[in-house]
Amino acid sequence: MSTKDFVEKDYYKVLGVPKDATEAEIKKAYRKLAREFHPDANKGDAKAEERFKEISEANDVLGDSKRRKEYDEARTLFGNGGYRPGPGGGGNFNFDLGDLFGGSQGQSGGGGFGGGLGDVFGGLFNRGGAGTRTHARRGQDIESEVTLSFTEAVDGATVPLRMSSQAPCKACSGTGDKNGTPRVCPTCVGTGQVSRGAGGGFSLTDPCADCKGRGLIAQDPCEVCKGSGRATSARTMQVRIPAGVSDGQRIRLRGKGAPGEQGGPAGDLYVVVHVDAHPVFGRKGDNLTVTVPVTFPEAALGGEVKVPTLGGPPVTLKLPAGTPNGRTMRARGKGATRKDGTRGDLLVTIEVLVPSDLGDKAKESLESYREATAGADPRAELFKAAKGA
Repeated sequence: MSTKDFVEKDYYKVLGVPKDATEAEIKKAYRKLAREFHPDANKGDAKAEERFKEISEANDVLGDSKRRKEYDEARTLFGNGGYRPGPGGGGNFNFDLGDLFGGSQGQSGGGGFGGGLGDVFGGLFNRGGAGTRTHARRGQDIESEVTLSFTEAVDGATVPLRMSSQAPCKACSGTGDKNGTPRVCPTCVGTGQVSRGAGGGFSLTDPCADCKGRGLIAQDPCEVCKGSGRATSARTMQVRIPAGVSDGQRIRLRGKGAPGEQGGPAGDLYVVVHVDAHPVFGRKGDNLTVTVPVTFPEAALGGEVKVPTLGGPPVTLKLPAGTPNGRTMRARGKGATRKDGTRGDLLVTIEVLVPSDLGDKAKESLESYREATAGADPRAELFKAAKGA
């Protein structure tokens, strides 16, 4: 990503969100677009693949609060790519804007920027300062999705992910030349960058159009990569999903993305996790939930009931006499695994069952119970409170 690209690209427009969008709105817009344009869902569609790259690039910046702040400040400062002098500005300052972004340590007086703007843009362009201008390129970030069972999400799992990304061409060892002997680009003299005037004595640095920023041009272009030095590579990676991951969580695996070019670092791998529902258990944070039916005598008289656990033996809970419908009890340490290795609790909700079909003996017993409790009105307090309100 060049300085020009960073300042001129409207990432908010790419994701279709306003500039004051919340993190949740950005995340929602990204997920929707990523699923629509994901390469796995658009086999052989080059336009969809390019759109997916734009969406991922926009999310990498806007999805990170620090990078988003830097991006907003840069666009405010340089106004969609062009320097805007203040009132009475217009002086003829003749220096390369690339020096401004690169920073210069140890300078003093009015001419020294001390690396301030270099710090702002260093992390975004992988350029820490004046001494780091090389041809090395960071690898592409990769986005992937995985669907886990409820149990795998709670306990963690290692899953295979098959990914396609740009990597150094194997046929030419990333040189772009069939014989491995590319020549230095005469336009940029091997720097991979060219400067252009931006008015007012300023100049902007862009990737060289002739060599695509590589600094080298193939004399005999490789037939596989057409001289670009990059080719699509497919690989399968075993990825460990940590225990306790939640549905929709986005996991970042540093350095597991596409390989870099000319010694550059690899990109990152982002894995969006989807979790299937469980027929019995639910989840609230680190706690699991389950609803257990009990009979009226068990709730009224008390007793012991067995409760299933996820992947373990059942536990026995003691019901106090007079347990009401909907009461929640807790089985400690039977929930989801936390980051520190401990486990949450199992929250057990009691559901008192009302039989739909009674035998003669059971009906006779209930009639006797009704007669024995005829003097008690369970709704008396309800009407009293309603009148007093």
